[in-house]
Amino acid sequence: MPPEGALLESRAMRDSVQGCVEALDKVKALALLPDNVHVSTEGVARYFEVSTEVVRQVTSRHREELTENGMRVLRGSDLREYQSDKLSLSSASGAGSYPQRRSSLTLYTRRTVLNIAMLLRDSDIARRVRTYLLDAEEGWREAHASLDRRVTAVEQCLAGVGTALCELGPVLNRMSQRLDSLDQRLDATNRVVGAMSNRLCELSDDMLRMDARMDDFARQLRDLRRRRRR
Repeated sequence: MPPEGALLESRAMRDSVQGCVEALDKVKALALLPDNVHVSTEGVARYFEVSTEVVRQVTSRHREELTENGMRVLRGSDLREYQSDKLSLSSASGAGSYPQRRSSLTLYTRRTVLNIAMLLRDSDIARRVRTYLLDAEEGWREAHASLDRRVTAVEQCLAGVGTALCELGPVLNRMSQRLDSLDQRLDATNRVVGAMSNRLCELSDDMLRMDARMDDFARQLRDLRRRRRR
């Protein structure tokens, strides 16, 4: 696992874990503005336990990157509209109001605050967030490696199954041919049995005719004997 300081130097590494905003609350609860979406500069400073000037310096040095990750600066009518929309929420929650006499208001999303955690050097909270991110990434990497090994094992098993099926193909073909041959022999046997059944029926008819002739012969013989006695 790379040291937590690696996130300070590598934009690509920061981008790779930018979606893991849950790391913020794992280290310390992040207080949001009444809109439950944004954090003010003062709120960011309180979270990281640094001065607002330190936050402004980080914001100034990395403005483009932070803007890409949700930072907004409201001025003029946008600022007045935002304050008007959110003051009612602030009053209802008892959280106080937004500052009224200011020319601009910088708003940070949770994603932006996470980005600052990966840029802020002199904050123990920021270091703990970076360490959590790298530990989580290491866990994901190990889980991915484990999954990759399991997929590889499955692929190897499937390859073995494929080989077995290829070897089984000729065997199944021979079995199919033998079954076809048996079917043909059974058909021939059925024909023979059918012919024998027909012949037996004919023999049965012959036997009946012979029985009738024998009965007739017996009657004639009895008649002849009676005539001789007379």
